[in-house]
Amino acid sequence: MLIQVLRNENRDTLAPLCCHRSLAELEMVGTNVNDVILTRWEGAVGDFASTDMLTATIAFWPSKQLLSQLAALPAPWIVADAENQSLAWRSPTGALPENAARIPVDEASFAIRYPWDLLKVHEEVLSEIKESRIEGTVREGAHIDGILILGEGSVVLPGVYMEGVTVIGKNCKIGPNCYFRGNTSLGDNCHVGQAVEVKNSMLMNKVSAGHLSYIGDSIVGSFTNFGAGTITSNFRHDGKNHTSKVCGKLLDTGRRKFGSIIGENVHTGIHTSIYPGRKIWADQCTLPGDIVKHDLTGR
Repeated sequence: MLIQVLRNENRDTLAPLCCHRSLAELEMVGTNVNDVILTRWEGAVGDFASTDMLTATIAFWPSKQLLSQLAALPAPWIVADAENQSLAWRSPTGALPENAARIPVDEASFAIRYPWDLLKVHEEVLSEIKESRIEGTVREGAHIDGILILGEGSVVLPGVYMEGVTVIGKNCKIGPNCYFRGNTSLGDNCHVGQAVEVKNSMLMNKVSAGHLSYIGDSIVGSFTNFGAGTITSNFRHDGKNHTSKVCGKLLDTGRRKFGSIIGENVHTGIHTSIYPGRKIWADQCTLPGDIVKHDLTGR
């Protein structure tokens, strides 16, 4: 069984993450989104053993239940969403088959249409990691109360406390005296320093948060620097789901905890406060003491 992943994502709805790069190229859990999607389908290849080709769109995350269902079906077939759009299919040539059985997606599968959908993928991928792997250095005085994947050349300094599942890439400096919890991943060459808390978030390559910051339920693009005291809020006072504006429309994210979506090469001034559900486009800056109440698009 051969697998091909089609890169047909909508960059407008995935902004600001895809201002400079495609969804497929974005770093996630030590690799990129393309490989994460490919690995998801490869996990079922044994069940799909044949000479057919399986084709999937990059912007589709199948549930394990759906994968099991598909493995029991003879080819050809097409997985379709509620609008009858084809999300994945199996055929001898890889072309979209004609007159094939159309299988509806289940509730646990979803399309990656918006940035917060990527958080769902990230959470699920990390929740499936069951064992630690330490290739870097964990100094005496650091406390790992969960699972840690630590890349080569990375160091965890004294006073660091980690809960849940944490994945850290290569050549990162973590601490001293910072706190990780939930399902969190960092790319390569990141720095998370003194009195910084990172919760259930995805940081790409070369992100720096050196001092006194909170990053919660957020995605942070590569080459971004947090000025000291930058805070992402992730909870509404009324406890309702967060909303976020996409292409001029205010959408329900379906998340009660949702922080910020921050593009590449963003620099925040000291004491920047960011309202929940807000997005900052690539290459933007904030001034010291700024309060980000609306998306910063640079337009």
